Amino acid sequence: MNTRLRGWLVVFGVVLLCAGGWWAVDEHHKRTIGSRAALMARLPGKDAVILEIDFSALRRAGLIDLLANSKTPEEAEYKEFVSKTEFDYKQDLDLVLASFSPAGKYLLLKGRFDWNRLNAFVRSQGGECYNTTCSMHGSTPDRNISFFPIRPEIMALAVAKEPDAVLKLMAAPPPSNTASPIEPVSLSFSPAALKSLGALPTGTQIFAKTLGDAEQVMLSLGPQGKDFQLTLNARCSSDHDAELLVKEMERNTELLRSMIARENRTPNPRDLSGVLTAGTFSHDGPRVTGHWPISHGFVEDTLTGGS
Repeated sequence: MNTRLRGWLVVFGVVLLCAGGWWAVDEHHKRTIGSRAALMARLPGKDAVILEIDFSALRRAGLIDLLANSKTPEEAEYKEFVSKTEFDYKQDLDLVLASFSPAGKYLLLKGRFDWNRLNAFVRSQGGECYNTTCSMHGSTPDRNISFFPIRPEIMALAVAKEPDAVLKLMAAPPPSNTASPIEPVSLSFSPAALKSLGALPTGTQIFAKTLGDAEQVMLSLGPQGKDFQLTLNARCSSDHDAELLVKEMERNTELLRSMIARENRTPNPRDLSGVLTAGTFSHDGPRVTGHWPISHGFVEDTLTGGS
């Protein structure tokens, strides 16, 4: 092999190594920045209620179809948005990670977006786009909407007083070691955030008040055979506090059963009376666990607006 050919082979080999290294780094970057843990790390967590919804899992379970058949009419604004942007959460949305607090609503959405149509929609509503960040006025002065693409399939979105509030989601801090729930729907909050939830469904207030002494609470909804199960995981400051919380949850459950019985009614598995009276609770050290079986009929009625 002559010297010139050997030299070109060495150069070619170096180029292949560099290209391979760049591809590996790029692929790792893509997987890391788009992972659930990395996205969760971007969301504001102080005094916030954190919501996670795996729409792709709900779609596979047929629950999105139930929602599509809901008796609740869609708002005219949403219909206009779908018409002009061709984005419909029923088919285009895969994952929602959201933070709700007095400071505003911050969301990370994973799905399929037509960014050119989205930008055009913002401008048609009197908003503006600069580089990749767009902003527009919402329905009230304290509802400014802003968004930008983290990646083509990931949208960062904020609804807050500041017109550029979404920029708070620009930074990508290291993901925490907190394990994400495997259930398709979860809600986590601290006692301070619980107070900002506002009006709660009838029958749930007494349980929410009881959980106010826990340090951190997570509620998750997942499949259980043909039906579903709502699971509570709460962290208390001590084993003693956890034991007291279990007793209080059991007492409230029995109280609710007694109230229903006094009205000559029986718990109905298709409404909250049947769900809340079926709860069971236990604790392991400072951690409290609760389980509420939820019938498919309850979920169906809730999503479709049935009685």
